[in-house]
Amino acid sequence: MKTKELRKKTKEELKKMLSESKEKLVDLKFGIASKQLKNVMEIRKNKKSIAQILTILKEK
Repeated sequence: MKTKELRKKTKEELKKMLSESKEKLVDLKFGIASKQLKNVMEIRKNKKSIAQILTILKEK
C-alpha cells in the first residue's frame, strides 16, 4: 500500500493493519523455519509495510 493511501486512514485502522502485518510476519518466519515458504522477499515487503505504518502513526 502506498504512503498516500496510508495517510488517509485513521489511527484505529492503522493499528489494526499493524497488528495484522505483525501476525503475518510471524507466520512467514514460521514458513521459513519449516521450509514451506518459497518467496523470501515477502518478509522484506512485510517489514517495509510495518515500518511505513509505524512512521505514519508517530506522525499523527
